[in-house]
Amino acid sequence: MTEKTKHLLVVDDDRDIRQLLGEFLRKHGYRVSEAEDGRQVRQTLTTGQFDLVVLDIMMPGEDGLSVCRWIRANSGLPIILLTALGEETDRIVGLEMGADDYLAKPFNPRELLARIRSVLRRTNHLGYATHPNTPTCKRFDRWVLDPAKRELRDNKGILVTLTSGEYELLLAFVEHPGRTLSRDQLLDITRGREATSFDRSIDVQLSRLRKKIEHNPKQPQLIKTVRNGGYVFSAQVTEQ
Repeated sequence: MTEKTKHLLVVDDDRDIRQLLGEFLRKHGYRVSEAEDGRQVRQTLTTGQFDLVVLDIMMPGEDGLSVCRWIRANSGLPIILLTALGEETDRIVGLEMGADDYLAKPFNPRELLARIRSVLRRTNHLGYATHPNTPTCKRFDRWVLDPAKRELRDNKGILVTLTSGEYELLLAFVEHPGRTLSRDQLLDITRGREATSFDRSIDVQLSRLRKKIEHNPKQPQLIKTVRNGGYVFSAQVTEQ
């Protein structure tokens, strides 16, 4: 699928904003659908195929964080949150719920376009594009990571849903076992030079990842914190 066929869902209760963003994104080659509330989001995502959601947090009735939680519980669809300027708490909560990026209002539409392109690049079959030499699967502890399918399964074959950020973070660790990686190095590996003030997402996504793969997330044995150094993946990794 090429960039021109990517299908975006823009969610905002303000019709003028939805229309302006829709027109702008269509001019840059995207298919765009619009939704004004959580009910329309559920209906639209259930009946259509999408590649990314642009989701406003501040909506009357059911807010964007609740909608974000529902989307993440049902799919790994990339999400970019639109937040009020200065509402850092909303951004952190949104990241904890699995959002891939955020942008504070008011914003330049070109910045949103750049964020969309960045997130889509990270989620567009990166198992092949970014890591062409990655073996079929990597085994560690009780897990099997399949970069070709971007899937994580336990030793019973049960699939564990990962967001794009969680997947890229885990892949960075399994490709560098036993090596201490700083936050900056993890940002470089997972996001390239596009990362700026978004570096706090590493901590949030690391916390979420630990909850999914560690026996006891409060005493992690797979992804260990190195004081003043960063993090190290201590599990033995084998290739399949």
